[in-house]
Amino acid sequence: MLFVIGAMAALSIDVVTIYTARSEAQLAADAAALAGARVLANSGLTSTGAPNGAETSARAVATQVAESSQVGGRSLNASGACTTGAEISVCFNDGAPNFATDPHITVTVQRSDLPTFFARIWGRTQLTVAASATAEAYNPSNATGLSTSTNPPVAPLCVKPWLLPNIDPTQTTLTATIFDSDGEIVNTGLVGLGWPNTANTNGIYSLCGSACSLGATGTTTPSAGAYYPGAIDAGDFPAPASASIVCSNGASSASFNAYQLAVAGCVQQPIVCGANSSINIDTTAYGTTRDADTVAAAECLIHYVSLAGDSDSVESGPPFQFLGGNQNPIAGAVGKNLLVSDSLVTIPVINTTPGVAPANPVQVIGFLQVFLNPQAATMPLSPVGPASSNEIPAMIINMAGCGTGSAAQPILGNGASPVAVRLISPP
Repeated sequence: MLFVIGAMAALSIDVVTIYTARSEAQLAADAAALAGARVLANSGLTSTGAPNGAETSARAVATQVAESSQVGGRSLNASGACTTGAEISVCFNDGAPNFATDPHITVTVQRSDLPTFFARIWGRTQLTVAASATAEAYNPSNATGLSTSTNPPVAPLCVKPWLLPNIDPTQTTLTATIFDSDGEIVNTGLVGLGWPNTANTNGIYSLCGSACSLGATGTTTPSAGAYYPGAIDAGDFPAPASASIVCSNGASSASFNAYQLAVAGCVQQPIVCGANSSINIDTTAYGTTRDADTVAAAECLIHYVSLAGDSDSVESGPPFQFLGGNQNPIAGAVGKNLLVSDSLVTIPVINTTPGVAPANPVQVIGFLQVFLNPQAATMPLSPVGPASSNEIPAMIINMAGCGTGSAAQPILGNGASPVAVRLISPP
């Protein structure tokens, strides 16, 4: 009896060891795949439809995450490639990315020398455990000529209350659009471009600094790169709590109004695009300080104090690499490459007609992910546009269109990025 009980106890130790190691392997694979997919999403890869070297960075990040996880009591050894039988293998869906197949990353982790206890009586001293995870950088846009009406739209969080007309912000013409009615990206070459530039000398500013006059007889018509302020209320952009916002320049967020809090903080309400989108432009009287308030809130958001180099910057791209600024709140991030940045924001794009002032409610048909003050220059801009000096430079990092007819259940909870990252295991 003692021998049987002892054998069962030893067997249970082996079983628990195997299941624990298998669970650790799966967690390592999941984390590595998601980290690699986030690199693909932030690289602009899903918006351009062309390889841009992002896989190299994604593989390095995924490998680093997998190496930092222990399986069966020790760290794994990386092969740095897509290698069958390696302890860490990182593979991509070759032939992608394109707009019919979003880029996937598959991470397989394996340990073939897991020690046994009871199984030694049968001469089995080592066991193998392995796990695999596939993550996708999902962009609802489609450049194949197929309708996106059946594709799930996205509903990101922390969206800024700047409703950008569906006009190419890098040009002065009002007929060049960002998305078509199906959510297709009209010009994939916009990724990496920004405004102001030689064609559009204005930065980001409000189309109606005091109050918006909308509708058929309205006077505030769409303009390239300028936004309509979103309504700050429970149904549109509920302002976050001021206590959660800390400005690097010493400004107190307690002095911010609700609009500024929505810019400097994170609006937790998902903003849906597509057929089910309904959002309002702020038509109430604001005064003449809309653009000045926008710059002050944006400076708080991107940790700008007073000098060039204070905020984070875009070092290269695509694929994009972000560089920590001198005022980055994480001391170890200053001067280092970053995967995320507070300067990277998402702006809704609304359905508009050139020369016609929109009427409430308006429909969100896509999103631009832009990097504010990408060269970490002195803020605000010199007087060049209608908003005088209170304008903000921006660079386009990603585009995600849903179109006017996409009515599927939106993908929620993907954070601030309009390009969702999700596990789609098994491959």
